[in-house]
Amino acid sequence: MMRGLWTAASGMQSQQTNLDVIANNLSNVNTTGYKRTRAEFQDLVYQTLMAAGSTTGDAARVPSGIQIGLGSRTAATQKVFTPGDMKQTDNPLDMAILGDGFFAVVTPDGTPAYTRDGAFKLDDQGRLVNADGYALEPAITIPQGTESITIGPDGTVTAKVAGQTTPVSAGQIQLSRFVNPAGLSNVGHNLYVPTASSGNAVTGEAGSEGFGRIAQNTLELSNVRVVEEMVAMIVAQRAYETNSKAIQAADEMLQLANQIRR
Repeated sequence: MMRGLWTAASGMQSQQTNLDVIANNLSNVNTTGYKRTRAEFQDLVYQTLMAAGSTTGDAARVPSGIQIGLGSRTAATQKVFTPGDMKQTDNPLDMAILGDGFFAVVTPDGTPAYTRDGAFKLDDQGRLVNADGYALEPAITIPQGTESITIGPDGTVTAKVAGQTTPVSAGQIQLSRFVNPAGLSNVGHNLYVPTASSGNAVTGEAGSEGFGRIAQNTLELSNVRVVEEMVAMIVAQRAYETNSKAIQAADEMLQLANQIRR
């Protein structure tokens, strides 16, 4: 059986994965805080028919040898944490991180999760929560009767309560960052959880020690560039088509060999 059949088939599988990743990026082009994913590939093992540097019958050394590759595979799907465009909103609870860092929230089972999506809301207890109702960590509670909310670049939250002349402090938003954010695990809902590869979360105040600043009335949009993804989709489609042509050529060569008669 010709190696080319299996080699080209592995290339088709790789490009199918590539298209799956591109399709997910395009489907999240309007997702707040979404970070695009990039598929990365590796070549497979090589079959060595003649090792480089081996000697021939007349004691000469082969300069390059003969190696035949057996295709490709998907090595990783990596998140690209470049900043997205910023959108000004009229919601005082909308926040964007200008720089490095994540907002920390607590899931219902008590597990911390991290997000770049700063579209927060208030629950029935006055706490800042995300769209799924997960509370910001540390908890920020807005007093009843609040007329306006101010969030500073360092994460300090103050509320103007009706009947009081002095603003009331509601706490300070902390940010988290990781040594290797690409090692975070996606769990959906715009959330990430740490892994052994990402390292543990480092918590600090916004604007200090390498953490980004917080911008109120602002949301970070997806960093997906539609034109780039469309070009990548065309390249993946053509690569898939080329590999299918290689399978067709290998099949035709086998057909010719089967028709040989003594």
